Amino acid sequence: MNVAVIGCGLIGRKRAASLTDKDKILGCCDTNGKAAEEFAADFHCRAYPNASMLLGDEDCEAIIIAVVNKFAPDLCVDALRHGKHVLAEKPLGRNTSEAKEIVRACQQSTSYLALKTGFNHRFHPAVRKAKDVVEAGTIGRVVNIRSRYGHGGRPGIEHEWRASKDLCGGGELLDQGVHLVDLIRWFGGDVSAVYGKVETKVWDTEVEDSAFAVLNTEKDVTASFHVSWFNWKNIFSFEVFGVDGYVRVEGLGGSYGAETLEIGRRKKEGGRPHIETLTFPPQDSSWEEEWKEFKLAIQEKREPLGNGYDGLKANEVVEAIYESSKRRCEVSLRSMGFTC
Repeated sequence: MNVAVIGCGLIGRKRAASLTDKDKILGCCDTNGKAAEEFAADFHCRAYPNASMLLGDEDCEAIIIAVVNKFAPDLCVDALRHGKHVLAEKPLGRNTSEAKEIVRACQQSTSYLALKTGFNHRFHPAVRKAKDVVEAGTIGRVVNIRSRYGHGGRPGIEHEWRASKDLCGGGELLDQGVHLVDLIRWFGGDVSAVYGKVETKVWDTEVEDSAFAVLNTEKDVTASFHVSWFNWKNIFSFEVFGVDGYVRVEGLGGSYGAETLEIGRRKKEGGRPHIETLTFPPQDSSWEEEWKEFKLAIQEKREPLGNGYDGLKANEVVEAIYESSKRRCEVSLRSMGFTC
């Protein structure tokens, strides 16, 4: 597949490095001209002076968009209107309104176009294995999900684009929290109601540096999560509890610690469950696996993976959490006009 990359920073590079040997990067662009030139040299492609010229390349089939949140919606819409498949880094716009605009552009295409939000956490091997275990019925009917995600921030984070309401749309909830929202939906079903609290307690920013939420799903699963920029030690923990056992994913590799999966099988007589622990290789293969899935969606013209559904639904949940924190009460997604 012929591909182009808009946004030549860390994530754009990760995405480019995840392509297969059957893919070809035709071009790239970035508002930082030096970054684009260095990217072009490293990945042997052309650095375009602007996105319009890049999107005009008729040989390009798919666009990877990895830019600051504020600028993603217009680029996504333009790419779709130029007939390109789009893999957009999360979140899909800063809010539900922007996500809907992007999805609408995809739906208005006269031919099939794939639109996917970059939720690579689904493709971490421990998470994938946990999903397989749950789908196999090993832990029985899912009843609860509990998760934590966070890091310790860094000096100057208050001056980064992630701390800007205008550029990002939100803080830690929209940054790392949106991954947990997506995983909760994936394991527990569409979210029907939320109770949330967002806070700014440590970092001097105009967005939240911490968020707590309790989510109810249409499958009667109750889920909770906490995300934070003042966790001080990097952490990722995702647990799914069923009537017959549980699965627990810890770590994402690298600074988040070894990626492991613990599978607990309940004993009928009670007591400590049967526990199996799996440890996975330190290298992060999630980006490559997500790219393979994206290409497969294109080949199979697959719905809803290929129409931006997951990105839109995650944004709806995030927006409901913000609203719940503001109202200080539980919020139904249906009462907000969402269709989750």
